[in-house]
Amino acid sequence: MNSSRHTQRTAFTLVELLVVIAIIGILVGLLLPAVQAAREAARRMSCQNNLHQVILAIHNYESSMKRLPAAWSRPSQSGDGWSLQARILPNIEALGLSDGVNYEVGYKLATVRVDGATKPISSFRVPTYLCPSEVNDFVRVDDNGDPEHYPLSYAYNAGTWMVYNPSNGRSGDGAFQSGRVSRFRDVLDGLANTLAFSEVKAWTPYYRDLGQEGTMTMPSVSSDICLLGGSLKTETGHTEWVDGRVHQSGFTTTFPPNHKVLCEKNDIEYDVDFTNMREGKVTNAVTYAAVTSRSHHPGGVNSALLDGSIRFVNESIDRQLWQDLSTRAGREVAAVPE
Repeated sequence: MNSSRHTQRTAFTLVELLVVIAIIGILVGLLLPAVQAAREAARRMSCQNNLHQVILAIHNYESSMKRLPAAWSRPSQSGDGWSLQARILPNIEALGLSDGVNYEVGYKLATVRVDGATKPISSFRVPTYLCPSEVNDFVRVDDNGDPEHYPLSYAYNAGTWMVYNPSNGRSGDGAFQSGRVSRFRDVLDGLANTLAFSEVKAWTPYYRDLGQEGTMTMPSVSSDICLLGGSLKTETGHTEWVDGRVHQSGFTTTFPPNHKVLCEKNDIEYDVDFTNMREGKVTNAVTYAAVTSRSHHPGGVNSALLDGSIRFVNESIDRQLWQDLSTRAGREVAAVPE
């Protein structure tokens, strides 16, 4: 008998492999946006939780001290004024850092010992103050390459434009005041209708120390900031959580959330903030500031109201409404849109 041997094919052809790879590629392409969206939703939720911890710390501080912390104040001895965020360290359970704080002297003299080495408090990362979506979550070093400052993502509400007048001690119209403390009873607009904190981006470029004297009109368009100018710092805004000055730990509502303030310097375009004069530097120039709330979340920013509630504020919010929400006693009828 003649026998025939039949061989069985045990492998894919090249065409079949290419078809399978193409199908897998299509499936991955369809799934990737969903995965990224889920990750962003998780980061945004974690960010909101951080903000909730911060505003709870403010309420605990007020409960024990019977007042709100000053946004910035000059130390009674010498140095640069501490931030509101530094004053509530015990209320976010950062006791190791708060034990090294002496509010009578400036933050540059504050150190702690870790593993036998002395390090500046300002160089430590405070996890509660950083959004998981912040892409520039890293320490700032000094000229010698040593850790010096760490950034933050959540800034206090300093009001609309004017922040601090050194000649008479008058502060701005925000929830927190520079040079003085305030109380919940001072918030005539209602705690549920007044911003307390909002997101900012770390390592923001900003103009500072223009030093213009007298009254300055609030800019109506962002290009006005470029005309004002000043000394441009290309990347150090909101990099010092210990510093109470508005360009480091605060924000104003001069412009809506995520609004781009594009100015060109040496053929490079920067999205900038502006401070006419840093608090405590001189006695004859008022601190006016356009420090915009910004985030890495698409579409808006996370914000905390003084009543403790957290809102995601759309970047398309009306500018006037955004400013009304930032005043503590403007007597406006304003609420964050749902």
